[in-house]
Amino acid sequence: MVQFTLNGAVVALEVPDEASLLQALRGPGGLSGPRFGCGNELCGCCMVLVEGVPRYACTLGAGAVAGLAVVTVEGLGTPEAPHPLQAAFLAEQAGQCGYCLSGILVSAAALLERDRSPDEDAIRAALEPHLCRCGSHNRIIRAIQGATT
Repeated sequence: MVQFTLNGAVVALEVPDEASLLQALRGPGGLSGPRFGCGNELCGCCMVLVEGVPRYACTLGAGAVAGLAVVTVEGLGTPEAPHPLQAAFLAEQAGQCGYCLSGILVSAAALLERDRSPDEDAIRAALEPHLCRCGSHNRIIRAIQGATT
């Protein structure tokens, strides 16, 4: 059993000792936002915020977040009140298949928490761990820039 704060609510998830945070979130956590891509910290599809810092959920043990705050894309906003990034991504049509976007959105949210007006170089650096096979990078960068205004 691992207890932590997930998207603002305290949860206790029963997971095997060897379970990754991603397995805990998608299994007993019931979330679908963080995705399994590579399992080796190479694509960023599984990225979540742990205490406000982007972390790969595919390799982070679930027990490592005991007592900590974890935020997934589901915790950024709601359909009724989307996070400014989510609204900007929709307005810019920044995704094609969308598989990578949950990880990109949480990393971008962490960036905007640190720097309310990042330049393009800072945005590209924050997104470096993410792989988007659809080639939506330019629209993604424009969307992040649009969320800052």
